Amino acid sequence: MSIISNTVDYLDQDTLLEGFFAFDDQIEGQRPVVIITHAWAGRDSFVEDKAKKLAELGYLGFALDMYGKGVLGSSPEENSRLMQPFMDDRALLQQRILAALTAVKQLPWADNRKIAAIGFCFGGLCVLDLARTGADIAGVVSFHGLFVPPDNLPQPEIKAKVLILHGHDDPLTPTEQVLGIQEEMTNAGVDWQMHTYGQTMHAFTNPVANDPDFGTVYQPAADKRSWQSLLNFLDEIFTD
Repeated sequence: MSIISNTVDYLDQDTLLEGFFAFDDQIEGQRPVVIITHAWAGRDSFVEDKAKKLAELGYLGFALDMYGKGVLGSSPEENSRLMQPFMDDRALLQQRILAALTAVKQLPWADNRKIAAIGFCFGGLCVLDLARTGADIAGVVSFHGLFVPPDNLPQPEIKAKVLILHGHDDPLTPTEQVLGIQEEMTNAGVDWQMHTYGQTMHAFTNPVANDPDFGTVYQPAADKRSWQSLLNFLDEIFTD
């Protein structure tokens, strides 16, 4: 095994973005792609580590950039300021993540017939929106994502399979939103599933999350279980 990683610049109109990719150089030819979408702070070491971990499993891991090259938040206030324009303008969010999909398809190691997208927190909302655009990808996975529906796609035509990994005690996703996304997926005819972890709050995959007052707490069991659910899902969608 020889994991190669690097960054690549790409554009969304006039915005310069920087993706991070990783792959096993011992594997010949193209391989399935897993796009990874960051949480509200921006493209950081957390998602880069996920790209490397997926590369070790034989995938091309691509950690996209929603904010712009070198743009990272360093506090909850900065993170919120970076995320809010995309929450306010979901068409902009969808355009930005579609730019990443276009970019990763240009990489020579990418098997464009086998693409999935996963996302964490804000990134979970992003990959659900990617599916809502009707993007021709195999599946999306939301880890402790946000469920606020977009106002510009009231009746989305979703082609991807959807896996939602959710903490039962997540204060950022009210019960009505949990029920709402289940109803949305059902009405759209999606092959969807939701795994809900008891005694689990928001950001349960992030080892540095430790703010119960805010609702973000690492949960090792849910982290391990959700990762295994991801691997099972990828195996399913890429062997269909």
